[in-house]
Amino acid sequence: MPTAVVAGGSIAGLAGALALSRAGYRVVVLERAPRPPQWSIAEAAGRWARPTAPQGLHSHTLTSLGVKVLKARAPQVLDGARAAAAPLLDLTGAMPASVTDRTAQPGDDELVALGCRRSSLELLLHRAVSDTPGVSVRHDTQVAGIELAASERRVRAVRTTAGTRIPADVVLDATGRRALSRTWLREAGVPLAANWSSPSGLAGYTRFYRLKTRTRPGPLTRGNAVGGIYSHYAGVLHPGDNDTFSIALCVLPGDRALHGLGTRAGFTAAARATPGLLPWLEPDASEPISPVHALTSPPNTLWGSAGPLQVPVAGLFQLGDAACVTNPLFGRGMSLALSHAFALGDLLARQPEVDLVQRQAVARMTQEHFLPWYAQSVASDRIRIARWKAAVQHTPDPTSVRPRDAIPTFEEMAGAAQYDATVWRGLTRMLMSLNTPAEIFDDAFLTRVRQADRTAPTPAPHLPPDRTELLRRVTAAEGVLV
Repeated sequence: MPTAVVAGGSIAGLAGALALSRAGYRVVVLERAPRPPQWSIAEAAGRWARPTAPQGLHSHTLTSLGVKVLKARAPQVLDGARAAAAPLLDLTGAMPASVTDRTAQPGDDELVALGCRRSSLELLLHRAVSDTPGVSVRHDTQVAGIELAASERRVRAVRTTAGTRIPADVVLDATGRRALSRTWLREAGVPLAANWSSPSGLAGYTRFYRLKTRTRPGPLTRGNAVGGIYSHYAGVLHPGDNDTFSIALCVLPGDRALHGLGTRAGFTAAARATPGLLPWLEPDASEPISPVHALTSPPNTLWGSAGPLQVPVAGLFQLGDAACVTNPLFGRGMSLALSHAFALGDLLARQPEVDLVQRQAVARMTQEHFLPWYAQSVASDRIRIARWKAAVQHTPDPTSVRPRDAIPTFEEMAGAAQYDATVWRGLTRMLMSLNTPAEIFDDAFLTRVRQADRTAPTPAPHLPPDRTELLRRVTAAEGVLV
């Protein structure tokens, strides 16, 4: 039986371990963090310290793609999440009231998201992997480098930082945004392909809460969330497991005027001013269960080492964020990692010979898997960054003037979705990662966006505060304990 070593035991690495075990591999997962606690999910998720995964302290969501993958490939994990009081969220319930044709359509059963904290999902995956025959997890262990066969570009073993040599037929880099296989390749004398990179332009603040009531204080206006991405900031609430929810507030990196978002009072003031969030934050509705966590988002990056332009090394593959990082504001990371892991397992099962042909097939699959989402994230972030900079600098929005025949913007699509069920479903399927933008935004779809009947009455929108008002509220609240 061939051996696969997985470097990294977080979401991508654990999913990769499950996938490769089913492809006929004996799997060894090497994770640099200590073993997770064996408490219940409810206890462990809130108390599990993860210094090796700081992004675990922030809001996460499992989109419809992730739910679809778990249903088909790891139903025990989804069942465990449901048993841990993680709600399945029917996104069709967020179809705008102004849509007149509400007839159910094929594919609506896929429009489901999962409200689950990242730490809870990771614990459930860890327990599923630990229960899988032929898979072992070694904690407090980190890969230092790879050993290649002398006569060919093929993995033979990994070396740990403790000096241990572990023979391997296949090595998976699941080290997340660090993408350590780039260092391993460089040290092995293998040239690195160039990366594609573009700024995400995002600094985030997150806080977690626990509900005091069994009923939701307000509607999930985005299907799996409340809030939105506005003209100068973003504020989004995601429900979690065990009656928890998280709120993420995002601004431009270096926005010193809003440094008060990092304080409990400043964060609360901004959250309460964000459309749809106030009912969730009333004293009889919830209580905070964490401090405010701050984290700057890394740039959108499609790692060249994972793609077809990289000088291939047989048996070395990148998973999840080690292959591609996209702006976390879109909430796709966990779902794309799950989907990628099982796609890799399927490919290795079809092409079991560990050679350069197999490696290039994986590289092509990886690029096809991530490139549409990288491109969409880059394009959306460029527009958002320009708008947010204009708001901060009090200059005209440079994106407001567009050619008459330009492709409709996301805002125009969202506006049309308020009236047209087909547009709403297409946009939702893209946002939930079920279909790529190219699969949805064809000529027929864009025509419907342009021709949508916008005369039907809609409720008056709850507008977010402008920048001046947001600054006033945050500044006034600083220094107050909440």
